[in-house]
Amino acid sequence: MAIQARLETLEKKHGALEEELHSALSHPSSDDAIISEIKRRKLRVKDEIERLRVEMSGADSLELN
Repeated sequence: MAIQARLETLEKKHGALEEELHSALSHPSSDDAIISEIKRRKLRVKDEIERLRVEMSGADSLELN
């Protein structure tokens, strides 16, 4: 279940980054570098979420065998 807990944490972090990005985009004075950094962090979190999901689905199929 450690993977599931990590996944939940990452999903919350991804949502928080989405809110941060939305907020930055709604302010015309936002620096493009800041917006790019938020997008990069969000993509790294998304990639980690997908990696964990694949890992979980692999573990599930091993349990069935």
